[in-house]
Amino acid sequence: MANQKIIVIFTKEEPMNSTTTEMTITDEIRAYLIEMAVNAAVKAGAEIMKIYKNRDDYDITVKSDLTPLTVADRLAHNKIKEVLGATRIPILSEEGREMLYEERQNWELFWLVDPLDGTIEFIKGNHEFTVNIALMQENECVGSVVYVPYYKKMYIGERNHGAHVVTDIEPSLDGAHRYAELAASWHALPLESDGRTAPRVALSRSHQTSETAEHVASLREQHPDLEIVEQGSSYKFCMLAEGTVDYYVRTTHTYEWDTAAGELILAETGGRTRSLDDGAQFRYNKEDLRNPWFECYAADSRIG
Repeated sequence: MANQKIIVIFTKEEPMNSTTTEMTITDEIRAYLIEMAVNAAVKAGAEIMKIYKNRDDYDITVKSDLTPLTVADRLAHNKIKEVLGATRIPILSEEGREMLYEERQNWELFWLVDPLDGTIEFIKGNHEFTVNIALMQENECVGSVVYVPYYKKMYIGERNHGAHVVTDIEPSLDGAHRYAELAASWHALPLESDGRTAPRVALSRSHQTSETAEHVASLREQHPDLEIVEQGSSYKFCMLAEGTVDYYVRTTHTYEWDTAAGELILAETGGRTRSLDDGAQFRYNKEDLRNPWFECYAADSRIG
């Protein structure tokens, strides 16, 4: 015990010091933080679904990068900030205030959040949107959840502890799930094979380009029976982690909060995410938060 490193969850009166060194997340603390992330996502999901059922309340605006923003994005962000604020760990959120690189570059531990990933799909009403919450340590994701509120599915990834899915997780403002209860009901990823033989490629439903089409055409030369699955949001990472699709390519800009949570879930099943240009691994908490174009492979991908 004398040599054991610990990480402190700071109280409201004692905020986290970004210069604290050699943080080690114990099993107990990891479970606590995953629990917090799950409940933040469930409560954010409740805010999202409340708006989703009432199209007149969307209150759509356009952000500086020309992407849409709805009241659901803002409500989900506020709920996650409220719940995760109890950990006193900094939050870098798509819908939060802009964080200068000088302010965040030395963070050793922080939450990376997309309160509503797939806003375009939310607006279209096709159910393909998620809540993404990633716990970042030394700019690597060590724990994450991706919640699909419409389908009531919670995907959980823990560095070196696997990835799992829990079904029938209702979006609720009273969400109070405990880690032990989640672990008792979850299913390990990837799931059992569905027996299919044709390879499946996941594509963004709303963000395809001519480069996407060219890439798929080259894949089809090697795999004439290729099947295309169009899907919005980070749910594509979850489909890869399940093993229901083999490959995902993205040739438009995404941001770090779009990928961090899903990338860990995929990685913990044996899958991988790489830059399309040079095959490099993703880097996080960069000065420019945009990701390169990328490709992802399921653990037992029929492609690659």
